[in-house]
Amino acid sequence: MESLGPPMATLRAKSKQASLLWLEGLREACCLHRVVIYCLRSRELTIRTGQCFLLNGFIFLGSILTLKAVIIPVLQWILPNQCPDKHSLESCPFGGTLRFYSFLRLGLVQLFYVFWFYPLYILSYILSTLWYNDIAKYGFFAITNYGHAGEESHNELQSPTPQNRSHADKPMDLEGILIGIAEQVYSVLLLSFFFFQVYVTGFVPYIGKAINFLLLSWMYAYYCFDYKWNLSGLSLDKRLDFFESNWAFFAGFGCPCILAIFFFSPLVSYGVMAILYPLFVLTATGSEADKIIALPRRQWEGFGLGRLPIFFAADYASLRVLSFFQCRSSQIMRPLLKSRNL
Repeated sequence: MESLGPPMATLRAKSKQASLLWLEGLREACCLHRVVIYCLRSRELTIRTGQCFLLNGFIFLGSILTLKAVIIPVLQWILPNQCPDKHSLESCPFGGTLRFYSFLRLGLVQLFYVFWFYPLYILSYILSTLWYNDIAKYGFFAITNYGHAGEESHNELQSPTPQNRSHADKPMDLEGILIGIAEQVYSVLLLSFFFFQVYVTGFVPYIGKAINFLLLSWMYAYYCFDYKWNLSGLSLDKRLDFFESNWAFFAGFGCPCILAIFFFSPLVSYGVMAILYPLFVLTATGSEADKIIALPRRQWEGFGLGRLPIFFAADYASLRVLSFFQCRSSQIMRPLLKSRNL
């Protein structure tokens, strides 16, 4: 039993460190006051954020509320599905008519989805994707021009920390440009395979929902910080290394975003996410995650959590796809594969 002492002590120390970093990530995600400060600094940011709220909140979620609270009850009143004499549907003399009413009511609701909800969903997805980039960019400029929330003058790009490198991280010669293009392609593949991994884990019996929740938290945390890292010119390898080395922090950061949508229907979840996501993008843009993580690490020297290969499966699949295109003589992919030792 004594031989179990040191391993258990190490496990307790690492569990404590992971819990505290998770709480730090959660606290950072909840610093929504930054959104107000940055919007006051940038008129463009205020407009874009307001457009997201108007489209996804007022129009999209408002349409769902109108359907559930007004349109469906009115249709049930006009086209009832119950016999007026409180007979069962089989014994009711108007059973055939009621079945027709039910079919007609269902058809009208489906038409509402086909001609309103689904086109609105596609429009919202396209516009929101464009607006999220603008929101991250305007928020980033608000920070670089005015400093972080609560600070008088601080330019994050001047800090020589792993996640705040300037564009000098990437060489600007032809090979550097090709690597930049290849990194964008690789990033899309990586996150696509990771999303598929998240989707598949949801079908695992018993523990699937818990794993799905954790992976979704990491995925949305990465999405939120990726805007900032891209604007800072941080290379993809350094992004993945920093993310996987501080997995507990980012699990905590992504948790509030997922909690808000995890228990809703898919359409409602999308509408809620589309409202909250730009807020978390701005909190991530204003976060000094490297400094927050470095502070407790000084106290736990020798008990580091270590790097967790979160993207291992997605990375492997993405690199196999890129290797296939390399075999087809893709000049764009070769520099990236060379940098990845493939």
